[in-house]
Amino acid sequence: MPLPELHAPLFVGLVLVVLFVAFVREWVKPDVAVMVAVGVLLVAGMLNTKEVLGVFGNSAPITIACLFIISAALSRTGCVDQLGEWLAAAAGAGERRLLLALIAACLLVSPFINNTPVVMVMIPAVIAVAARQGLAPSRLLIPLSYATILGGLITMVGTSTNILVDGVAREQGLAPFSMFEISLPAILMALVGSAFMLVFAPRLLPVRETLSQQFGAGERWFMTELFVPEGSHLAGRTLREARLSNGIIQVLNLVRGDIELADPAPDTRLEVGDRVVVHSRSDAMMALRSSDGVGLQAPAGAEAHDIETLRRRDLVMVEAIVGQTSRYILRPIRDLDLLARYGIHLVAVHRRDASFAQIGEDFQLLGGDVLLVEGTPAQIQRFCDNGDLFAITEGRQMASRRHKAPVALATIVGVMLLAALNVMPIEGLALIGAAIVIATGCITSDEAYKSIEWPILVLIFGMLAISIAMRNSGLDQLLAAQLAALGEGMSPWLMLSLVILITSVATEVLSNNAIAVLFTPVVIGLAQQMGVDPRPFVVGVMFAASCSFATPIGYQTNTLVYSAGNYRFADFARLGVPMNVLTWLLCSALIPLFWPFQP
Repeated sequence: MPLPELHAPLFVGLVLVVLFVAFVREWVKPDVAVMVAVGVLLVAGMLNTKEVLGVFGNSAPITIACLFIISAALSRTGCVDQLGEWLAAAAGAGERRLLLALIAACLLVSPFINNTPVVMVMIPAVIAVAARQGLAPSRLLIPLSYATILGGLITMVGTSTNILVDGVAREQGLAPFSMFEISLPAILMALVGSAFMLVFAPRLLPVRETLSQQFGAGERWFMTELFVPEGSHLAGRTLREARLSNGIIQVLNLVRGDIELADPAPDTRLEVGDRVVVHSRSDAMMALRSSDGVGLQAPAGAEAHDIETLRRRDLVMVEAIVGQTSRYILRPIRDLDLLARYGIHLVAVHRRDASFAQIGEDFQLLGGDVLLVEGTPAQIQRFCDNGDLFAITEGRQMASRRHKAPVALATIVGVMLLAALNVMPIEGLALIGAAIVIATGCITSDEAYKSIEWPILVLIFGMLAISIAMRNSGLDQLLAAQLAALGEGMSPWLMLSLVILITSVATEVLSNNAIAVLFTPVVIGLAQQMGVDPRPFVVGVMFAASCSFATPIGYQTNTLVYSAGNYRFADFARLGVPMNVLTWLLCSALIPLFWPFQP
């Protein structure tokens, strides 16, 4: 039953407040929180079933999903890898020259490819180039994220936020944005922001050790499988007595017939036929080994070794980021059974401002965690592929479909040009483009489904439903009236600046897409109450919802480099707060010049 008319906007507002608190406090994943909020609004009568189902007909999320697929095809065919290779060749000597090459590369590519895959592919390249030049990756990874954000503003397909704001504005009766309508002011903002980073990033960004540097990935380690043969003097001895469990050598697994013991206790006694998997440095094993066995000296004249080596594998340590759609999220480490399933060893985990070396079996992974794992490159690649992880140091495989790159490039160029010429709406072209890259083998159907950020789409659909509840209850008009009252006597220019500032601040602590969906109808109502054209206010929301620099949680690329660079939360504020102020001033000055308040 619907609530009384006067209570409806207050109830919807309360639901929004609780939802935002859930976002900030991370009670549950954002997409789950949004769907719970939609359920509450359905029960309260603020939404009906038809309205909720109607949001699935919105073109913006479908367009975003198709562009995810096209961007993944560009990555799988090596188009984005080529960017990393170009960066390595153009970097030269010196931090600022490397920074200039990095920013230029991102500004050239991110207007046409979703910025998340660009950052994911560029992170390993940046880390490798930084290592060759003796630089800390933390000096470069934040500028990598910021440059892709600035580049994504240049076209309507550069970021999902642009597409989403355009879709919501269309539903409110505004004319669609053309492909390059926002390009000129966005290019000016990108150039000024890039110049600012070139001057101040080397002065403001810290030096941080990566996870592998913290935990000694430079040492050479091996995983060795040992066998206790008939006649071994180690039979009946404990692992400690055999010097196989002494802190330097670690027993990972003991197999006895059909029984498998993971991480056996040091007082476990060996038996003939046991197979023991140990983890050690090469020098530790050489010091332990004697000419007649390992751990204990056999009697003179004995022919049998006390223990035999079955196989030894050279290991690498690789850092890998847990993707937001990984099936490993919220699963205890014991359920992953890393040694038995993949033959790898989890060394450490970095989360937010802390790194963990002592990882219990109940430890649950979260999206954005960086894992330091040890194994062979093939084993680690299988682990990453199965769980939607992305290796950011050595061990990462290069794209295997480079011969398909011309098809993927032609597809994205065709989508951009045809959309610019108004041959067909962008949503239709994106759908055709996604079909082309799948049909031609640039990306498999399984890879296409995995490339779509489903939590983001669920979040968007949920927020679209909530925006309908705001309209049904009158909350959007109430908020618009409150903004108009707050800025009573202000010129449209100052009001636009206030809207940009509020949107920018809100984006730093909440999802940029959620803010875009909620604020767009509010600012359209505000402009109508002021008697001015809503378009400059819509562009203000579009730009401000993407320009998230001050925190690592406002934009997904910030979250990625936050983990990869081992940053602290405050590191983003050093460069990000001045960047936010700069883009706020630029947006306030440029938008009215291109979109006058009086049409």
